[in-house]
Amino acid sequence: MEITQLSNRFKTFAERECKGSYPLYEFLSLKISEDQGLLELSFHAKEGQPIPNLFLGAVHYLLQSGLKHPLKEYYPSLVEQPLNLEGVFPHFKDFCLAFKSEIIELLQSKRVQTNEVRRSAYLYPSFCYMYEKVKTPLSLIEIGTSAGLQLLWDQYSYSYGNGIVYGNKQSKMQITSEIRSGKIPAYLENIPPVASRVGLDLHVCDIMNPENELWLKSLIWPEHCERVLLFEKAAQVFIENPVELIEGDGVSLLPEIAKQIPEDSAICIFHTHVANQMPEQLKHQLINIVKKLGTQRDVFHLYNNIWDRKLHLDSYVNGCEEQHIIGDTDGHGRWFEWGLH
Repeated sequence: MEITQLSNRFKTFAERECKGSYPLYEFLSLKISEDQGLLELSFHAKEGQPIPNLFLGAVHYLLQSGLKHPLKEYYPSLVEQPLNLEGVFPHFKDFCLAFKSEIIELLQSKRVQTNEVRRSAYLYPSFCYMYEKVKTPLSLIEIGTSAGLQLLWDQYSYSYGNGIVYGNKQSKMQITSEIRSGKIPAYLENIPPVASRVGLDLHVCDIMNPENELWLKSLIWPEHCERVLLFEKAAQVFIENPVELIEGDGVSLLPEIAKQIPEDSAICIFHTHVANQMPEQLKHQLINIVKKLGTQRDVFHLYNNIWDRKLHLDSYVNGCEEQHIIGDTDGHGRWFEWGLH
């Protein structure tokens, strides 16, 4: 990748992901896109990683680790009354130069493994739809599971602005989201039974390890205090309901894992905002593996970022293949479109 391409990545991140909602990262990303030295520093990230997220996450991690620097005063996650953004960039650059070696170590060792548990707001109706189709328990396989928090979507409760609570109504974990188009389906009233669940990841992030927990918190953007609270509650639910997490290449492991799935259940393979880190060849390999599994039994594949940013559902039921585009989703699950009927 050339400097110009990397600069454009930071600009795109600012304009597409941050604009209008997340001013600190929007402002910093635009400034970074114009700074040769910081772009060269961010080049140390592992291949395939979303560099803006990783770079900004590394700085956030070091600040949250307790390093003393004036930059801290601009982060809403660290101070109650952050300073005006106009003065942040000189301090940001100074911090990066002062802790250059620490940042490089993080860029080379860490991965973007955001556990955005609010995405479960659209996972829940998706799995309800699957159960409505097959009327058999669901066996969950999540690729790129990180800490596995989304595997427990059936342990959370949900509200979509109509005054009705769905999911596990006794849960300590309550998620709110907005359905921007499409109607709330009636079948959300019943929680689908889950026969088994397993998470696959190149680097499983054990939240029992304080360093891992802090890294996952650092990937949450500084303005997002509510996301931190949701993460902490979901982490507690996971500790109380541990899930099997397997370290390795999820695509390569998939055929063997599928063999272990109970025969009287439907295989539900899912991943959110992970495929953008997969090489093109691996994406096609994944699709082909799922199709082959679909010739043998009922299989669902829920995903985004393979062909585009929209949420897709491919189903193989009784040997019949169907492909659906569910709709657009907010990256942090605050809203989604519902295109299934």
